Amino acid sequence: MNRSKLKKVVRSVLLAALAIAFFGPVVAAQSAKIEGLIKSRSGDTMIVKSSGSSDVTVQLTDSTKVGQVQGLFQARRKEMSMAALIPGLSVKVEGTYDSQKILVAQSVSFKGNDLEDAEKIEAGMHETKAQVQQNKEELEKQNAALKAQNESLQKQQAQLTEHQAKIAANKAAVDAAIARFGQLDDYYIFDEVTVNFGNGKTKVDPKYNAPLLALVDKAKTVEGYMIEVKGYASSSGSVALNQKLSEDRSAAVTNILLQQGHVPLTRMLAPGAMGEAHQVGDDKTEKGQAENRRVVVRLLQNKGIAGL
Repeated sequence: MNRSKLKKVVRSVLLAALAIAFFGPVVAAQSAKIEGLIKSRSGDTMIVKSSGSSDVTVQLTDSTKVGQVQGLFQARRKEMSMAALIPGLSVKVEGTYDSQKILVAQSVSFKGNDLEDAEKIEAGMHETKAQVQQNKEELEKQNAALKAQNESLQKQQAQLTEHQAKIAANKAAVDAAIARFGQLDDYYIFDEVTVNFGNGKTKVDPKYNAPLLALVDKAKTVEGYMIEVKGYASSSGSVALNQKLSEDRSAAVTNILLQQGHVPLTRMLAPGAMGEAHQVGDDKTEKGQAENRRVVVRLLQNKGIAGL
């Protein structure tokens, strides 16, 4: 082999080695698409229960694109805030797995009214869980009464045993219901601030800036914190107008948290617009209507992080 051919062979070998060194890791990255339900979320990490019944850890980044597909053929895509990714939302995630088998999301999308459905589920969780807890306490009282009867009425043992079996079955059903509801109620409430508004108004009174920013300062001391914002309206006026008022009120409070409190988007749950739902005051009185025109801001911590 002459010197010229030898140089060409050496050059080819070096180029091949460089290509492997620079492009090898890119080729090794494994692209993936999954569909499933957001089981829980903490900051920039969320757990998605895929259609294959397995839990997938998804990493969100500043470059992750979040969108809602719209239209009859789902051909349109509306860009959404990362705060829209809440527990209970059905999503499609596209990205690549890193070396630790974590799916780094390039895009997250969801269909039609799935976000609204997830917000309604989340809004009903606290009220439903309270009712279930009350039923559980009532069953425990019945169980205690039956135990007292058992001590004094030995001759009716057979009847008591039948009653106790029924109570045990009912208690198991209540515990199962609590477990189901708990899957979407994964947060511990650390603090809460309520912002009230004038009739038809959406501008935040400056007097609320201090308590809102104090809540943000407290949040910085809570590991894995999340902030939830939900807007409400009184029943005065049309349903559509009240829905819009609750949306604008929650957006105004959220802007203070983001712009003045510098809360990262990854720490915000989707701003909720509840309209006339969950009235806390008597809407037949002026005082009750004033209490219902509100935005509730909550400081939350994921129970998994808290070790609960």
